Amino acid sequence: MRHLKSGRKLNRSGSHRRALLRNLVTALLERERIRTTDAKAKEVRRFAERMITLGKRGTLPARRRALAFIQKPGVVRRLFDEIAPRFKDRPGGYTRTVKIGIRRGDAAEMAVIELTTRAADVAAAEGGEKKKKPRRRAAGKGEAAAAPARKKRAAAG
Repeated sequence: MRHLKSGRKLNRSGSHRRALLRNLVTALLERERIRTTDAKAKEVRRFAERMITLGKRGTLPARRRALAFIQKPGVVRRLFDEIAPRFKDRPGGYTRTVKIGIRRGDAAEMAVIELTTRAADVAAAEGGEKKKKPRRRAAGKGEAAAAPARKKRAAAG
């Protein structure tokens, strides 16, 4: 029986599973959105939310605990300086998992896990809406017919 045994084994040994989760959490905090299997995404969510909570604390011991788990010191710096302040008023739920279908090779359920407030979303909210590009007008009847005639005249002349 598996009473009170949390976490998925993901068909890996303990050391392999830990390395996988550390890599996925590092990638998620670095890129703010990753594509992986649904089971891995649900497992990564647990650890990513813990790291963001450590970032919200902002203390030296919290930074050291994050450095012990996250692979790249630059990502820890970014977590404490950029990512955690975005979630300062939020009491949890820092990630979102969206199922995107099945993988063609082995029919594994795929998902995208992302931070709920991504840098692109924050920039768009602060700077207002994105400016729309002006649409190109379709060439009218006269314009479309005139263009080939000009080319013919230029070649002949």
